[in-house]
Amino acid sequence: MLSDMEQMAMALGDAARWRIVELLADRPRSVGELATLTGLRQPQTTKHLQTLARVGLVAVFPLGQRRVYAVEAPALRALAQRLGDLAAAAEQHAGDRDVIARYLAAIEAETARAKGPGWADGRTFAFDRDLPASPEVVWQQWVDPALLATWWVPPTFTVTRCALTPRRGGRALLEYRDADGHSYLSRGHVHTATKPEHLAFDLSVLDDQGSATFTGRYDVTLAPAPEGTRLHLDLTLTDTTVGAVSAIAGIEPGWGQVLDHLTDVLTKGHSS
Repeated sequence: MLSDMEQMAMALGDAARWRIVELLADRPRSVGELATLTGLRQPQTTKHLQTLARVGLVAVFPLGQRRVYAVEAPALRALAQRLGDLAAAAEQHAGDRDVIARYLAAIEAETARAKGPGWADGRTFAFDRDLPASPEVVWQQWVDPALLATWWVPPTFTVTRCALTPRRGGRALLEYRDADGHSYLSRGHVHTATKPEHLAFDLSVLDDQGSATFTGRYDVTLAPAPEGTRLHLDLTLTDTTVGAVSAIAGIEPGWGQVLDHLTDVLTKGHSS
């Protein structure tokens, strides 16, 4: 069942009814006057008014042979408040829109660069975060699959399988899906695991046929800091293919969101 607010929004979705409400906002009017001003026939006008009255936007006053209609200001005010709340929520999350815009711009730029195999080999990225937990606690976030699954993708994705086995030759695995049900898989190996300060591994991003589109070499260091841990992540690309354009374009905004996600997880754990 639709809520009162949804019913009002649907009623105002019709251009004729919207115009009627605009006219009634000036002053109460009869059906005949509204029909003349809108260019509608009286039966059409009456139907529109009945719809507006059913959802509480208009009140009717029988005056002898005439019916005069007036807009219900409290209902409009409640609808305006709801729209204001939605606008405030959208403004609060404007950063997510900015991430999408930057991602789109990056895809366009990378598409122009991707001329053949190896087009992005050797490209590097670096990320830093100050985390509110000790290096030992942050280390566990990386090597415990149950913990890793809570943050190792941006918040709009869901990890389905993951592993960073902390020994040389250990398994590196990340599988996740988006809200539309599409799955993404990366596989690799751990090269270095020195608890709790250094973790290095590679991950190859696979396409739908299981072929690698590119490989990322990750080097994570954890150092004690006054507020907890200073995390530094270096990422170097190798074996890049033209099919890796969208994934490579998403590295910078994606890993920024992932590390923000980790920060949020640790901050909540620290405050609980």
